[in-house]
Amino acid sequence: MAHLLGAESLHLEYPTRTVFDSVTLGIAEGDRIGVVGRNGDGKSTLLQLLAGRVEPDDGRVTRRRGVTVGMLDQRDELPSTVTVGHSIVGDRDEHLWAGDPRVRDVLAGLVSDIRWDATIAELSGGQRRRVALAALLVHDHDIVFLDEPTNHLDLEGVAWLAQHLKSRWAATSGALVVVTHDRWFLDEVSTTTWEVHDGIVEPFEGGYAAYVLQRVERDRMSSVAETKRQNLMRKELAWLRRGAPARTSKPKFRMDAAATLIADEPPIRDSVELTTLATARLGKDVVDLIDVSVSYPPKTVLRDVEWRIAPGERTGILGVNGAGKSTLLGLVAGTVRADSGTVKRGKTVRIATLTQQLSELDEVQDQRVSAVVAGKRTTYLAGGKEVTPGQLLERLGFSNAQLATPVKDLSGGQKRRLQLLLILLDEPNVLILDEPTNDLDTDMLAAMEDLLDSWPGTLLVVSHDRYLLERVTDQQYAILDGRLRHLPGGVDEYLRLRRAQEANGSERAEASTASMPSTASMPSPGPALTGAALRAAEKELSALDRRLGKVSDQVAAKHEELARHDQSDYVGLGRLTEELRALEGEVADLETRWLELSEQLEA
Repeated sequence: MAHLLGAESLHLEYPTRTVFDSVTLGIAEGDRIGVVGRNGDGKSTLLQLLAGRVEPDDGRVTRRRGVTVGMLDQRDELPSTVTVGHSIVGDRDEHLWAGDPRVRDVLAGLVSDIRWDATIAELSGGQRRRVALAALLVHDHDIVFLDEPTNHLDLEGVAWLAQHLKSRWAATSGALVVVTHDRWFLDEVSTTTWEVHDGIVEPFEGGYAAYVLQRVERDRMSSVAETKRQNLMRKELAWLRRGAPARTSKPKFRMDAAATLIADEPPIRDSVELTTLATARLGKDVVDLIDVSVSYPPKTVLRDVEWRIAPGERTGILGVNGAGKSTLLGLVAGTVRADSGTVKRGKTVRIATLTQQLSELDEVQDQRVSAVVAGKRTTYLAGGKEVTPGQLLERLGFSNAQLATPVKDLSGGQKRRLQLLLILLDEPNVLILDEPTNDLDTDMLAAMEDLLDSWPGTLLVVSHDRYLLERVTDQQYAILDGRLRHLPGGVDEYLRLRRAQEANGSERAEASTASMPSTASMPSPGPALTGAALRAAEKELSALDRRLGKVSDQVAAKHEELARHDQSDYVGLGRLTEELRALEGEVADLETRWLELSEQLEA
């Protein structure tokens, strides 16, 4: 593959720390690179260096002659007085951009709901972000740098963007470098992963899943090597600490070697560990919504919703922006009143909500982190043991220096961690997470998911992070046309229903008919089956159940095989990954057929 861009011996430091030290990288045609790492380690800075937005203190970035680069920053800098249309297509004649299939695809995928003549000042932050992304993608660049492109995109927008990027270039042309915390998106678009940490950039073959497997193997090997090194260090320390008379006769080369070994002790990377905290006992009754409707005239947001939440239930809620997800969670939490219907809560229910606004920290902005936690209680029960506030914060990734930092001076990710901790310290038994992935890096997301795996209460999640939803919830519901619908097929079924909804809406608009009824978006179950057709469908459904069980077991076995395989054998890993994708594709097809038969049998 032809070389597009190279970085040689990049060095960049700020007054308080070194960001990169002698980093050398290359980007070639066909590269699809995902960049991961902890918040503050330099992911965005790396993109800015490669794109020429920031100059290194030492080293250089070179491009092949004629190579064009486009970049989406985390902060959008669109002029507030310019219209949406001009921001995206500029002064180009309409017949030029309207006749370009790529431009039409970008406009339909990102800004179809935004007025073409609206000014940037009139838009919300999410709309501005989509306009900036569209303005980048309508142009033809050899290398595209994307810094958190999925921010403010819903599930459908993320799915569209992944498909667009996969089909934007031929397999051996163009290059993509993307920083994102959306792990599903990373797996969809990237074939190489760069991990930024400790002033270096470490490459891994494959997307996010392959990176995790290789990182686990790397850490295991490092642990073995570190254990051997620690054993050697203990022997050398014991040798050096012998009495002064004996030390004078020791050979100098041996003393120098021991001193070098001790001085070479590497700094410990911040640990990110969450421990299960105590949870209030939850009875049999949680929250029941029975025939509940909520309206904000002139619109009915929720219509005749029935939802009986069970103890220990782990549910994800899907829906477009404005569909009523926050209203539904407000009914559960008691912050929204129903216009009609009944809301029943169990006597032992204690509900807590992790919001997007960080409101829990408003009153403690000037307090030190350790004082905030200590102000609630002097000791806490975590994992069956009593721990101090300082120990709890250290397990959450806070260093000793950060414990004395005022809350207002914390980074976004640190504030998010503290917010989650303060909520869990109140020992709720029903936890509502409203877009919990904001400002969290992939390591912290994995740690939070590990906590939620062992959290015994009821969990309700609203998130555009598909990986998180599928990881921590057992079932999903969607709000479609004001009604709550169960999704046996998960996120894939939701996306299919939304495509059908949009197709029906387009057909009705073209026919100039009246507005679409609330059930129009849902695919018709077809005519009821009778006689031989009914028996055949029931027999096929039973066979599908058995086949799904077998293939699901094969998928689990293939995951284990991948984990055990030699992580340096990229050919073997690629073969196993393809086999896994084939099995997962078969599962998806079987589930689709299962849903079709189920709908026919229920008709």
